[in-house]
Amino acid sequence: EQISSIEQLDAWREKVLLKQGAVSRCLTLCGGTGCRAYGCMEVMEAFKKELKKRGLARKVAVKTTGCHGFCERGPMVLVSPEGIFYEQISTKDVPEIVEKTLLANEIVDRLVYKDPNTGKPILKEIDIPFYRLQNRFLLGENLVVDPTSIEDYIAQGGYKALWKALTQMSPEQLIEEVKLSGLRGRGGGGFPTGRKWESCRKAEGLIKYVICNADEGDPGAYMDRSLLEGNPHKILEGMINGAYAIGAQQGYVYVRNEYPLAVTHTSQALKDARKCGFLGEDIFGSGFSFDVKITRGGGAFVCGESSALMASLEGRPGEPRAKYVHTVEKGLFNLPTNLNNVESWANVPMIILDGANRFAQMGTAGSKGTKIFSLVGKINNTGLVEVPMGMTLREIIFDIGGGIPDGKGFKAVQTGGPSGGCLPEHLLDLPVDFDELTKAGSMLGSGGMIVMDEENCMVDVARYFVTFLEEESCGKCTPCREGLRRMKDILTDVCEGRGKEDAVDQLERLSVAMKAASLCELGRTAANPVLTTIQYFRDEIETHIRKTKCPAFVCRKLVHYSVHAKKCTGCQACVRV
Repeated sequence: EQISSIEQLDAWREKVLLKQGAVSRCLTLCGGTGCRAYGCMEVMEAFKKELKKRGLARKVAVKTTGCHGFCERGPMVLVSPEGIFYEQISTKDVPEIVEKTLLANEIVDRLVYKDPNTGKPILKEIDIPFYRLQNRFLLGENLVVDPTSIEDYIAQGGYKALWKALTQMSPEQLIEEVKLSGLRGRGGGGFPTGRKWESCRKAEGLIKYVICNADEGDPGAYMDRSLLEGNPHKILEGMINGAYAIGAQQGYVYVRNEYPLAVTHTSQALKDARKCGFLGEDIFGSGFSFDVKITRGGGAFVCGESSALMASLEGRPGEPRAKYVHTVEKGLFNLPTNLNNVESWANVPMIILDGANRFAQMGTAGSKGTKIFSLVGKINNTGLVEVPMGMTLREIIFDIGGGIPDGKGFKAVQTGGPSGGCLPEHLLDLPVDFDELTKAGSMLGSGGMIVMDEENCMVDVARYFVTFLEEESCGKCTPCREGLRRMKDILTDVCEGRGKEDAVDQLERLSVAMKAASLCELGRTAANPVLTTIQYFRDEIETHIRKTKCPAFVCRKLVHYSVHAKKCTGCQACVRV
């Protein structure tokens, strides 16, 4: 049915809510990529079969949603309305959950979450520290919305912000609201979103484009993936509003080729949005027309850079161009183009519907709202966390993340993806926002956060990220191409016992040249892991060079073994190892 008025939209929402209220219980399974790998879809089918067998199919709803965030605990199921949280379930656990929890109102003790530090069982999801200490304005809907159902999104107030923008606001008013919110781009650059929209609207040209950058390539990062897989209509609604603001008629979702589930769910969302009249001609009878196409990425990390992405969209090699030519003036097909990443677009409907003040009240003076981080590495609670800007690293890593496993000591956290920096223990109380992390030599980036413990070698970590960036550099400009290659050679020498006394000086000189002369942000920020390692872990580098030792026992060529003659039994086990 084509929706052309707010009355129709509200009536549909009421109908959906009545339908959802007709069931007494709901079993919600995390259907993110990680939980699917653990077998959540098989668990869902087992629940459906068991409920049908016991005559409960009409009384208890079963649905899969997007990523719940607590990835290492999957497959997980949330029993509503009680909010009971069961973790790491299998098909064998299904009959017991139905028998005890749904029929007898009892808890299956062995499946509830237990605090890793105290061993205390926690029954409800809302009481688990990992969830309780977050502000899940975006990820929260992943727990209730079936990404393949437009009805679920409508039940959460979906497309109401679009109606408000198209019928009650001018494009200029919409841009002003986004400016007042203080929203900054979540893709890494942190440029004010409203200012970018304003520049694109003022740019000359009858044809304009909007693009959603879902080409997420940072190691360990999957924030955009989870949003696009779990709630594609939220991103589409943000894009349609942005297109109205700048005067675009066509949009693109440029999604990483390795994200097939995101492509499937977004394709379904596009189909349903067109059918309901939220995409296409004369949306809400406003005279505004807009549509979206999906394009799969070219497989290069550098295509996450705006101009390289647009070149790839045009069918050319994904290479960046000089920044003095602004994409808001000459972007895709040399026409004005506005590009934001998935998380940026997802924030737009809330800002329009609830007003800029609500968003602006969260965060810090220069970084508003919440930010989603992928918390991975040597951490007890691996997963996605959404917190207000300004929360400290210590709160994220130890209060939400549960600290370091096996009682080992914290050593560093790498923020901002491969071009971010490694921050030591004495900076754990640093507020996490765009400006503070930059001052410390790192960056917020798209939101990757990799935790390292005492068994990590920081020289080896720097070499890892430099190697990654060297392989992903497009090679178009000499400072990035040759600078990264030379950096990798120097760090490899240090890790293998050939490091020279002037190695640090050489790395610093290369960093200065790359920052000053590289064509795009990949090259200009590529030295961050090296520079922060020099700044905060210089003694570790010097130990490698001067003593040819690796304090963490990671660099194999610097670790030497010998046989204790008096204790040797001649078993030759050490020879085999």
